[in-house]
Amino acid sequence: MLRPEERTKLDPTKDSDFYAFPRFVTHVDEGFIDQLTALYREILSPNTRILDLMSSWVSHLPEEMEFEHIEGHGMNGEELAKNPRLHSYFVQDLNAQPKLPLEDSSFDAVLITVSVQYLQYPEAIFAELYRILKPHGLVVVSFSNRMFYQKAIAAWRDNSDLGRVALVKSYFKSVAGFREVQAIVRPATTPSFLQMLGIMVADPFYAVIGKKNLL
Repeated sequence: MLRPEERTKLDPTKDSDFYAFPRFVTHVDEGFIDQLTALYREILSPNTRILDLMSSWVSHLPEEMEFEHIEGHGMNGEELAKNPRLHSYFVQDLNAQPKLPLEDSSFDAVLITVSVQYLQYPEAIFAELYRILKPHGLVVVSFSNRMFYQKAIAAWRDNSDLGRVALVKSYFKSVAGFREVQAIVRPATTPSFLQMLGIMVADPFYAVIGKKNLL
């Protein structure tokens, strides 16, 4: 699906080295976080099993919602250990090893928050997500226009926001069985001349949601 050059990063060093130092910050503004939490409140069900993929020290899940199990994954163990919503977690470089150490049909939903831009082999990862999801399980991919530019793949860096929405949709379509792929598109409302000056009033909010259907 992606050409070899589209998978490249400006910084070719090991991702494990880049993420070795913990970053206890949020990478999007409060408006984005509020919209994401509201989306989770709307589409997730309580007492279910959640995989928070490519996570860190915060998951942005509604505080009032309880889940049977929340499994975390990320690149920094210190960050994951500080996340109060996780019942357990594991550290793994998905670009080096896309196979997830999780059982088939074991999760009701997978969340990928402002991190999908770093996947060099998204087709392999989305195939794994399909494998571990229960029938009718959801994948929720959310993102804005922020990124670690040197670690984002070329296909993401060189795209527009709407092009990135289409790119994530194509990740779902690369796996037979993902259906009802929908996108939420809420671009920045800052006037264009202010954007040219680098002044942003609010982060744009994008989410692409897919459901596992039986083949």
